[in-house]
Formats: sequence, C-alpha cells, structure tokens
Amino acid sequence: MARVVNIHPETPQPRLLVQAAEFIRHGAIVALPTDSCYALGCHLGDKEALDRIRLIRQMDDRHHLTLMVRDLSEIAHFARVDNAQYRLLKATTPGSYTFILEGTKELPRRVLHPKRKTIGLRVPDHPVALALLEALNEPLLTTTLQLPGDDEPLTEGWEIQDRLEDQLELILDAGHCGTEPTTVIDLTGAMPELVRAGRGLLAPFGLG
Repeated sequence: MARVVNIHPETPQPRLLVQAAEFIRHGAIVALPTDSCYALGCHLGDKEALDRIRLIRQMDDRHHLTLMVRDLSEIAHFARVDNAQYRLLKATTPGSYTFILEGTKELPRRVLHPKRKTIGLRVPDHPVALALLEALNEPLLTTTLQLPGDDEPLTEGWEIQDRLEDQLELILDAGHCGTEPTTVIDLTGAMPELVRAGRGLLAPFGLG
C-alpha cells in the first residue's frame, strides 16, 4: 500500500526527505514531482524495483531509463561526455531535458540500452526532486509516470494513489506539477537529435 506524503513544492521538509531516501534505499518505488511531470523512481542498484517499474510502465529493456542526478559533475561521472556535449549540458541544466548519452562502467548493465549501451540523464529543476537527490546522496533511476494507454502522465497525488495503490510504496505529493514530459535529446551522434519534443525548448540545440 502506497504511503502518501504531502510535501511542500518549494520548501520541502527535510525530515520527510530523509524518510523518503530511507524508503528508496530499502527497495521502495517512489512517485515524485519534477519540473516537467511526475516520475517513478527507484534506487539505481535495486534490480527488483527496476523490474517492477518496467512492469508498471509495460516497457522492455530497449526503452531508455533516466538517471536523475544533482548536477553536471554527476552526469560526467555516469556518462561519456566530450567538450561539445559538455557545453550543451552546461547551457541547459538544470531543466526539463533528458539527454541520451553513452553510459560509463559506473552503471549496471541492466539499466543501459542493451545494444547501444546508452541511458537517459537529467538534472531536474524542481525543489523536491533536487532535495530528494541530496538526501539520497546518489542518483535516482526514473521514468515518466505515464501509464500504458494514457495520453498524458499522471499529475495529482490522489490520482496516482488511486491508480497505483498496490504497486508503489511512496508518493511525494507536491500538488500539480504539469503533464508535459521532458524534451529528449540524443547527444551520441555528430549533431543533437530530437527524440521527443516536450517541455524543454529546442532552440539551444539548433532544433527549433
């Protein structure tokens, strides 16, 4: 049964975040607000929780997962980033973007695309998401909270609880945070490639 925690969207309560981080370390799946929409998240090293998220979303191992990190230095730790990619990342993080990059050996193989060895990475621009990452002191493995057959992500705490009551352990309810997912940009090629148009602007990548 999912535990619903009402958390302030701008000044999240530290005590609640510490508790949430402990939940995640012990195998919980969490629904959390971001600067685009709600996301599902779990501990990077937790295979069982990852399998459960894939089951909820009904996605296979070729669907890119997103590693949510605190800052640019963490991106460089988990992905191979050259100078041109770094400049683009510096100009657009934090923000409503997910970047497809080649993963490093710091990442478990099961979280990478099986053929391309890539993963999504993002630095969110939302006080709750950033504070949770700080409390956890490590990245969070995430995916958009959009259920199979739905046209948009879920965006209300009560709705998330109603639909996923028995499949999550924790819902961080910070109120409505939008229904537009991140803009996904593939940076593995010679030029940035648009994978999904979302909340993030395209102009910084010459794609507008």
